[in-house]
Amino acid sequence: MNTMLRGLQPYPFEKLHALLKEVTPSREHTPINLSIGEPRHPVAPWIRETMAQALDGISRYPTTRGEEGLRQSAARWLERRFTLIPGSVDPETQLLPVNGTREALFSIVQAVTGPRDPGAVVLMPNPFYQIYEGAALMAGATPIHVPATEDNHFLPDYASLPPELLARTRLLFLCSPANPTGAVTHEAELIRLLHLAETYQFILAADECYSEIWDRSPPPGLLKVAQDQGRMGFERCLVFHSLSKRSNMPGARSGFVAGDAAILNDYFQLRTYTGCATPPFIQQAAIAAWNDETHVEENRIQYRQKFADALEILQPLLPVRIPEAGFYLWLKVPKGGELFARHLFQRYNVTVLPGAYLGRGHGTDNPGLPYVRIAMVQPRNENKEGIQRIAAAIRDLA
Repeated sequence: MNTMLRGLQPYPFEKLHALLKEVTPSREHTPINLSIGEPRHPVAPWIRETMAQALDGISRYPTTRGEEGLRQSAARWLERRFTLIPGSVDPETQLLPVNGTREALFSIVQAVTGPRDPGAVVLMPNPFYQIYEGAALMAGATPIHVPATEDNHFLPDYASLPPELLARTRLLFLCSPANPTGAVTHEAELIRLLHLAETYQFILAADECYSEIWDRSPPPGLLKVAQDQGRMGFERCLVFHSLSKRSNMPGARSGFVAGDAAILNDYFQLRTYTGCATPPFIQQAAIAAWNDETHVEENRIQYRQKFADALEILQPLLPVRIPEAGFYLWLKVPKGGELFARHLFQRYNVTVLPGAYLGRGHGTDNPGLPYVRIAMVQPRNENKEGIQRIAAAIRDLA
């Protein structure tokens, strides 16, 4: 077996299973799962119909580059959504379909570094989406976890890292809106990161898959800021987008990566070997989804309502920070995340994820330790009931 596998930590949900496996949940309450970021809003019927009508495509192999119509629709969506110069995203060279952002975020690191690149470093926030760390370890690189805490508004200070460390950096994972904190990296910080990447010659990999779930204003995107700074070819920039959250389609495993054509050209070669082409019927559904915004705004409205419910229920009990974007509530709870999650499950049959499972550090050095991550994904009434039970658990432990 590949010895690098030994460096991987158990996935957060394996840790959660271990925490709760000996716990018998209360029979007074029906189970409510708010632990995993799996949207439970219905998929638009016309997207389903489009997929069903394209099932004849199952009889042929899809291509790695995907169908021209998909690349065109995704490129034009990027330009509309982020007010890029029309026609500035070339669907032939600057965009590749991927099977959800997870597999692309993992495999891009394998494309940019490897065991023959000793000393290579991959930067990421802490807490973070665990794929970032696993990708670095399996490429033979060293993951560097940069704290994202309440003190720095949950925005890691990458510029404060030692120059010798930045000189070894091959890729920086930027997650905005952030999982799990909901923090948004705004334009001024994106400009600083662009200059840092240029100075030290590394790639910015922007995980923007939560960009369409926002409250007051849409989060900025890396490609727009790069273009405004004169980087017309999006040099050293990649963005990752998905239909999982935007269109409630996690089971379709459909997204794309876009940006620097030279990087994507080399990445394409890797993808031809890994067999990650998207099935034709899913591509047709994706084309329909990228071409419509009405269902996305309806989706946003539902999340806004659920966050308003949470604020009303929880604010009298403890400080609550509604995120700028995304659908996670990053909640600092009494007695710390693990104890709280266990009590909540046992007494009220609600499952949430301890924040420490999304962070790294020993003891109190783990920035996720005081928190739980609450995925606001269930239908409104069920979600509200879950928040009310969380409020009861807070009263129990306060």
